[in-house]
Order: sequence, then structure tokens, then C-alpha cells
Amino acid sequence: MQDTILGLDIGTSSTKAVLFDLFGQEVAAVQQSYPLSTPHAGWAEQDPEQLWNTLLDVLREVISKAGDERRILAMSLATQSGSLIAAKADGTPLYPMITWLDSRAEEIVQQWRAEGLEEQVRRSSGWRLQSGLSLPGIAWLKKFRPDVFKAAKRFLGAHDFLLGRLTGEFTVDLSGGTEMQLLDISSGQWSKTLCALVGITPAQLSHLIPAGQVIAPITAEVSRLTGLSPETLVVSGGHDQTCAALAMGLINPGQLMLATGTAWVITGVAASPAIEAIPAQMDLNFHIAPNRWTVSQLLGGFGASVEWWLQQNLQALAPQTALSRAELYAQLERLLAQSQPGSNKLLFLAPEGGAQLSDGRQAGGFIGLQLAHTRADMSRAILEGIAFEVRWALEMMRRAELSVERLWVAGGATQSQTWTQILADVCNVPLLLTQYAHWPALGAAILAGFGVGVFDTLEAGIARFQRSPRQITPDESHKRLYDEQFQIYKRLAKVI
Repeated sequence: MQDTILGLDIGTSSTKAVLFDLFGQEVAAVQQSYPLSTPHAGWAEQDPEQLWNTLLDVLREVISKAGDERRILAMSLATQSGSLIAAKADGTPLYPMITWLDSRAEEIVQQWRAEGLEEQVRRSSGWRLQSGLSLPGIAWLKKFRPDVFKAAKRFLGAHDFLLGRLTGEFTVDLSGGTEMQLLDISSGQWSKTLCALVGITPAQLSHLIPAGQVIAPITAEVSRLTGLSPETLVVSGGHDQTCAALAMGLINPGQLMLATGTAWVITGVAASPAIEAIPAQMDLNFHIAPNRWTVSQLLGGFGASVEWWLQQNLQALAPQTALSRAELYAQLERLLAQSQPGSNKLLFLAPEGGAQLSDGRQAGGFIGLQLAHTRADMSRAILEGIAFEVRWALEMMRRAELSVERLWVAGGATQSQTWTQILADVCNVPLLLTQYAHWPALGAAILAGFGVGVFDTLEAGIARFQRSPRQITPDESHKRLYDEQFQIYKRLAKVI
């Protein structure tokens, strides 16, 4: 019988189960989606029971695909973080899960800022005030749903809710706990001060354990519902972004990851939890690697900007035919080849950009547009504008004396050779690219293997499961041009 380990990716829109053999080869992969409910403007909820039933479904399906000749030794979860479930003592939800996308608590956040609490919260938790995290979410329940708040014996995230169902143990690792904004980033313990701010106690939060530690076997009920062996162990996982970083081998300072989905998020590795050492616009979290922390920032919804351009200006050229993703990107590549670096002095301020500005920036558009500019120039300018935002974040990291040596890139941008070259040239940083689709699940599987002794160290697991990247080297002949345009971009961003 072949031994395997299972990585689970519990995302905002779907759950993936990816089964690996002990040499890192995929054996089976399944995915099932679920909806996001928006009952009011700014609200973004999910049904915790649907999250649980989806997990059971993918477990049954991946077991079916694996066949009777394979045994699953252990599983671990990479999970969306920041979402909130108010629950009874046994973990039964009392209210829909308020996801990290929810902004119903924005008025509370603004009030706290006006009272001067943001710096105190960031210094303790590592995170700036954000309406989608659990801290303001609990305050919202206390104010607007006191019945739910008073009945709640536990406040859980998606991670510890599912672990409670799988094992009967309510635990969460430090990377997942940090995004509740209730954890002290220096001590790695629940903060009594932050809990008191919203009227709860640390006893209402899950037990904190390191990532990669065995929690317990699955319960007899889970074994019955899924067909898994009752001896299957559950190992503590982590926040999905940190699991992806682990899978890519990002465990030392100087290594950075850029996730290029609908949202673009940059993540670096830090050697200490010194909040004063990182840029004010960035957040500090525990890494799942021991004695490491991550510095991260949401740069903007740049994937949405590119999607808008593809649909309005490329798909619109063939309205009778629905072009596939590959066909749209092929058209984009042909257009980009018709415009030179610098887009003939056309600039594009990316909507939802301005992450390095104190007040942010929500609007965007073309700057310097003339009749001589072509669709090709506009296409290139959009991608260069997004790249300038990434370069700005890297500049802020360097100013904070965070090393920037190379940048892993995953997600939609890797579908375009020219786009990634633009990104390398503008940022003047080597890129490591891969189109592998299951990074968080891969990182979770490494943790599962480490937890049950398949690997002696996380480094050994990374080496065995590593996916080979493709490197993009900056073209030095474009450095002077992009240096000049970057300075112009920053000046315009500050005044528009």
C-alpha cells in the first residue's frame, strides 16, 4: 500500500484537496466551489456549515480518486484567515461567518482611528485596523447583534472551526491567529488588552499551537462520513499565504512572493517581530516556519483592472465569440509586441492602487493620452502602471532595511511572457515564475509530512516537494527609462 499525505486549501471561493505521494508527486486533486453571500451593501458572509460540508465532499472525492491501494497518513489545512465565526461551546455556529471581505464594521474602525487606537492595535497585533478582520467584527456583533455576542462561548476563524469538526480540538496556529487581530505579535499569546477592547477574554479563543504539530486523529464520525481511516492524523496548518510561501521555499529574509490574482499581495520574510522596523502601510504576521515572520501588503485589485481591459477592449473586438483565457492573453501578447517600453510616454495610474500613500487612492486612469497612442500603447501602459505599484512596495521594503533579492510570482500574470518581463524590468529584480496551481495545498502537505515524521525538517520537505521555477532576468537597457518614469508615476499618484 502506498503512503500519501493530503494538503487542503480552504479558500474564499472554493476548497481544494490535493493528495501527494511521499516524494511530492500529485496523486489526485479535487476542487469544489461555494458562494459568497452579500445580503447588504458591504457585507460578505459564508455559511460555516456549507464550508464544512464542502470539506467532507472533497475528502470523499479525493479518497475515491486515490483508490484502495493508497493510505493517507496525515492531512493539514491552508485556510483563509481573518474571517469570524461566533459559536457555541461545542463549535456550533450562531451566525454566518463574517469573511475578511466584509466591511460592515468600517464605522467602528473609523471611530477607533479617531480615538487614536490604530497605532496601539498595530503595535500589539502587527496589523493596521481593517474592517474585515475579527477584532472589529466582534465589536460589530457586540453593538448590533448583542444576542449573538452574549450567546457566543467561542470566537473562531475558518481554520479552528474546521479543525474542531475534524478532531474535536479547537486549535489554531500563530499565522492564523494573528489575522484575528487579537494575538500579541511579540509574545505569540492572545492579547488580554485587545480582547478587552471588544469585551471578550482569551478563554473564548482557540488553543494556540505551532504549525506542523500533530493535533489528533480524525474523529470516528469524520471517519464514518468520509471513508478515511480513523488513524488518519490531522496536523496544524496555517494561513493560506504563508503555506504558499513555505511551498515556494520562502523561509529566509530577502525572499519575496507576489500573488497576482484578482488582488495582488506582496509578502516578504522577516527575522524578527519588530513592528517598528517595517513600513507603516504593511502588516506583520507569524510565518509557519519557526522563528520567522512575514511582512505583507495588499497592493490593490490589479487583476480586476486587467480583466476589465481584456473584456472591454479585446473580447469586445469579437463580440460574437467568447474568447478563452488563453486566447485573450494571446491577443494581449500580440498587442504588447507592437509597443515599446515606456508606452510612448503614456502612464496609467492603477485603480485601487496607491497602497503606499497615507490616504490610499481609489481612482485611476491614463495620464498623457494623445491621439497618436494606440491600443497597444494603452495595454502596455496598464501593465507598466501595475508594475510601478509593485516597485513602490519594494522600495518601501528596502527603506525599512528589508532585503529584496528575488521575487516569486504566482497567479494570472505568469500567463504572459511580456507582462512578467515588464514586471522584472520595472522593478529591476529577478523573477521566479511557476504556473503551478496548488501552492497553499502543497505547503499544507509539507506541514503534514513534517508533523508525522516523513521529513526531519521543513527544509527537507521543501526540497522534496519543490516545483522548479522559470527565471526572468531584468533587461538592464530599460533601467534608466523606468527609473525616470517611476519618479513621474509617484509624483502623479500623490496629486491625483
